[in-house]
Amino acid sequence: MERMFEIRWHGRGGQGAVTAARLLAEAAVTKGHYAQAFPEFGPERRGAPVQAFTRLSASVIRAYYGVANPDAVIMLDSTLLDSVDVTGGLVSGGILLVNTALSPDEIRKKLRLEDAKTCTVNASVIADEEVIVVGLEGLKLHVRRKDGAEVGKGTRQRDA
Repeated sequence: MERMFEIRWHGRGGQGAVTAARLLAEAAVTKGHYAQAFPEFGPERRGAPVQAFTRLSASVIRAYYGVANPDAVIMLDSTLLDSVDVTGGLVSGGILLVNTALSPDEIRKKLRLEDAKTCTVNASVIADEEVIVVGLEGLKLHVRRKDGAEVGKGTRQRDA
């Protein structure tokens, strides 16, 4: 990674944008990179639009402010396309990844994008199909809090 790479995540409260931003940063750190992850929200409630940010770098990150010009934007909820300026500040040639059934061309046309590398994946449908195949009982995730205590053993886990 030659320079710092900044990502802005868009989702709705409870969808995991904050958690995804944090997990990506933690994964980068395990590979020897520097990383930051942080949310931006106020008194929002579950289902309200939220943003989260991830910074990745090969060198120490000394930026402690929001991401204004992301290299990539990741949208967990395509319904936000009509209410949030999701591409605002996206660098020229940046990456837009949208969870939607629409094609990249349809997203580019809808948002009037010219030079963004636009990718789409219907992740919600894929997740639903995988849960059906595996079954809810088969999805036993061992989540641990930051202090190492296992969730579900007298502890409660929350997003962020």
